[in-house]
Amino acid sequence: MIPAAQAGYPTSVEAAPYSLAPGLFEPASPDLGLRRAPGTEDITVFAPAAGEGLFNNGAVLVGFKGRLYAQWQNSARDEDSPDTRVLASHSDDGIHWSAPQVLVAAGSGDTMYSNGGWWSDGQTLVAYLNVWPTGFQSGDGGWTEYMLSRDGASWSAPQRVLGADGAPVEGIIEQDPHALAGGRVITAFHTRPGMIVAPFFTDDPLGISGWQRGAMANLPHEGRVSRELEPSLFLRRDDDGAECAVMVFRDQASSFRQLASESCDRGEHWTTPALTAMPDARAKQSAGNLPDGTAFLVNAPNIDRVRIPLAVTLSNDGECFDRAFLLRGRRDLPALRHEGRYKRPGYHYPKSVVWSGFLYVAYAINKEDIALTRVPVSSLQDEARRGADCSGSISAP
Repeated sequence: MIPAAQAGYPTSVEAAPYSLAPGLFEPASPDLGLRRAPGTEDITVFAPAAGEGLFNNGAVLVGFKGRLYAQWQNSARDEDSPDTRVLASHSDDGIHWSAPQVLVAAGSGDTMYSNGGWWSDGQTLVAYLNVWPTGFQSGDGGWTEYMLSRDGASWSAPQRVLGADGAPVEGIIEQDPHALAGGRVITAFHTRPGMIVAPFFTDDPLGISGWQRGAMANLPHEGRVSRELEPSLFLRRDDDGAECAVMVFRDQASSFRQLASESCDRGEHWTTPALTAMPDARAKQSAGNLPDGTAFLVNAPNIDRVRIPLAVTLSNDGECFDRAFLLRGRRDLPALRHEGRYKRPGYHYPKSVVWSGFLYVAYAINKEDIALTRVPVSSLQDEARRGADCSGSISAP
């Protein structure tokens, strides 16, 4: 195994919220030397036939009233084109999926819609919609709407997501809300004009009103797109027992490593994002916690733009990530079937959820098919207990 620090993979960075155990990834080995956790399975959610939209990306999952739901954006050929619509599918077992329904049809004029993810208080399912009034390519940004359903099939008319002052939030929601102890919801919006990322929080259980912007200084950037983009987050306990949220970002400056910021006051104040040691192919990623508190990061841990392999990396304490497992690798990646704007081989834009004893990770294959990989939570929790610490020594089982 090639030590990470000797192969261009640093293991720690000063001031970063988390670090990596030495030798976690093997850059010279196929799929970075990673193996699959016991019981890992791959499942196809949607493979388009002719006329069903050959571009698909941005899959997001949620569990609601005993079913697993997926939503994603779909268009005829190109990414973020005016004909983009939002599709949704459901499954009772995580394996067999319904034919997709059109959650939101394509916009008219310059308006484009994309999927904004899900939230639920357990009784009502919230579908977020991202609205780009002058299209995505204009760079002006947009805002967030929501629809409500009690059964996952019938939906209310779209309405704007509101801030604590009662005014609409002027920003695109990230697809990955998380709840703190006590119910506070934290996510991020990409605010207008452009896409300047900012953490937000609300005490509204449905996540449709009461949003407040957390204080965070963005890193220097040019233009109307922040260096930090498309975050997810996991939770950990600090030395005093306080619950801290760690927000993980894609780095648009092409460091090919994750950025991260943390808040230990329930999302009100955040540290300035710091460059971490976690390699990342500059793409959307996913993070969270297993039921026992184990933190996880799902991404393509590559030090270039190739979004292969897709992996899950684990930490007992949210500070030292010491185990990584393969979700999907190069050997089972099919060939790209259709050309289209921004389409390329790889496993794109993963998002995850823990449901019915499994960690489910949804993603797009080559931005064509919507798929998921599920791993038994028991496998990941058992493996996470047998880690190497970030100084290189092996911890006891």
